[in-house]
Amino acid sequence: MEKLLDLIRNHSENLFEQIRTFRHYLHANPELSFQEKQTSLFIAKTLRGNNIPVFETIGGTGIIGIIEGQPNGKTIGIRAELDALPIIENTSLDFSSKNSGAMHACGHDIHMASLLGTAIIINKLKNNLKGRILLVFESGEEQIPGGAKQIIDSNIFQQNIPDIMLTFHVLPELALGKAGFREGQYMASGDEVYITVKGKGGHAALPKTTVNPIVIASKLILNLKEFIDNETPQQIPSILSFGKIQANGATNIIPNEVFIEGTFRTMDEDWRRKVHHFIEEISKKTCIELGGNCEIEIRKGYPSIYNNPEITRKSKRLAEHYLDPSNVIDLDKRMTTDDFAYFSQVIPSVFFRMGVGFENNRNYQLHSSTFIANEEVLKYSSGLMAWISFNLSNKLD
Repeated sequence: MEKLLDLIRNHSENLFEQIRTFRHYLHANPELSFQEKQTSLFIAKTLRGNNIPVFETIGGTGIIGIIEGQPNGKTIGIRAELDALPIIENTSLDFSSKNSGAMHACGHDIHMASLLGTAIIINKLKNNLKGRILLVFESGEEQIPGGAKQIIDSNIFQQNIPDIMLTFHVLPELALGKAGFREGQYMASGDEVYITVKGKGGHAALPKTTVNPIVIASKLILNLKEFIDNETPQQIPSILSFGKIQANGATNIIPNEVFIEGTFRTMDEDWRRKVHHFIEEISKKTCIELGGNCEIEIRKGYPSIYNNPEITRKSKRLAEHYLDPSNVIDLDKRMTTDDFAYFSQVIPSVFFRMGVGFENNRNYQLHSSTFIANEEVLKYSSGLMAWISFNLSNKLD
């Protein structure tokens, strides 16, 4: 396999400028979730231009490409995301977003460009491939319900169900040239919590004639925080955070309603269901005790990401071979979400990270209008994913 490794590294190096061109185009032309029509057309055209069969309009704008090797190997699915975020870009990049109000601030442009590079490398070397590669470009990862379920439910995916699913995500806190892996639970589930607290509005100087929903909402938030802090099992990471409170009153006006919005995240499905029940129970009880009432909506989002331990260990060893052991680290659990979780719930999966940090340690945060990724990662990412995919499809340890 050392000969194959050298071939992959050579192709990765030779393709770097082309892959970077892909990235620049995608970054300059971002499209929001489930609206990625031009992005999808670009991906499909690029794959077809490299003689890779393409299936389009999966779940709207999703794409699946297929590379066929010899029939006695495994099917490996590799996922990238098409969508950008609703952010106005504020960077100095000469290929900044041309679409006001949309920005690739989460690295999806790098993920897509990398997967295109991986596809080209594997296709050039497919005589060495035992098995099949599914190139999965999904729409709407940033917006519930996400595009992963639509991919999974599609006929073409069901007819070619992978034995293993892979993806990577950029991480600005991690230095360039490094990769990170974690076995088992890695990322959280994510649910949106909406509570409307109802009281009785009136003059702020006449409190006995009102039921102040702001006071109720404040007590409700504290009660829910106390429950999460005191009742969550120690071994289960959980977060309940409220990021929006809207009360359309004034200095001398008590409003009739207060609107609260937040997120609940955890890594255990049983506990997740229990907390949904307790949010409703505690909220209603608090409101009634203080003379009001409430309406509660919990929008169930993505499940948690679970990395298959055996395949993650194999992938980590392969990454150490490709990058050097000193450049591969173990990751901590992370309370962010990703709809790759849907794949990981039904298919043995690996979600790993690649560093896009800079030597000056300037930390460009994901989901920020100033996010800049070190695109030198493209020298490693396409080749690394091709190397891992070849080995896993060939059933090698």
